[in-house]
Amino acid sequence: MSLTNLDNEDILSDALEFLGGKPVIDDSIVRYGPLVLTLAPKEGKANTLLADHLFSPALFLAERIERNLFDASGRTVIELGAGSALPSLLLSMRPDPPSLVVVTDYPDDIIMGNLKKNVESNHGLVTAGCTVKCKGYEWGTDTSELLKLLGSTDSNNSGYDVVILSDLLHFFSSHDVLVSSIQELLAKTSSARVYVGAGNYTHAPVCDNFLQKGRSIGLQFDEIGDKDEDRKWLGTLAVSNLDQEALQLRKNNCRYWVGRWSERV
Repeated sequence: MSLTNLDNEDILSDALEFLGGKPVIDDSIVRYGPLVLTLAPKEGKANTLLADHLFSPALFLAERIERNLFDASGRTVIELGAGSALPSLLLSMRPDPPSLVVVTDYPDDIIMGNLKKNVESNHGLVTAGCTVKCKGYEWGTDTSELLKLLGSTDSNNSGYDVVILSDLLHFFSSHDVLVSSIQELLAKTSSARVYVGAGNYTHAPVCDNFLQKGRSIGLQFDEIGDKDEDRKWLGTLAVSNLDQEALQLRKNNCRYWVGRWSERV
């Protein structure tokens, strides 16, 4: 099968294979600690773009956030293709939260309706000093409305300190527009970071294609792997009906990169 024509059924099938046939999270409600999130209804674009499931990379990133392994305190954060927005909303409720969190997804009424519902219903959990905003955005299109949310007057470095990509790399044919959006949205500073999580069901050549396109615009990526002693699930918050074994299985079926601008940018 061509890497360019994997559809949502192929991705779901591969995800199940890597999880030993155990289902991805497709319950309508997902609980992560005090967060209560809904998944988009299984129809229309939500089904096509897989916004109706919570895949392992979102849990993987959430565990790293619990372990304070995201440098986001006091910074500006944007998540592309956020789905349920688990990583972003978990960041917003930390004791040392970002100053601004913007969650985005494809501008479809069903997808955005669910995303806005998650932001609004968990508003009471957001730590003082953090602002959470929600915006529809199609990759590769004009980013000016997203950049306006920053309120920055520094045109040289205008952009977000952190960009989060959770399980987006399997959209092979969208790599060009995804990278274009990162180029526009990630601040041109030495401390800016893009955090990328992918499931092992996303084929290695697909991941490599994204990384190569990222390098072509001046990004450098470090793949981060846990030491053997860290391969257990180390989060402390309860996660829906998943036990430690199930969470560890999902964690260890993910890959993770941290991207930054190279010195020549």
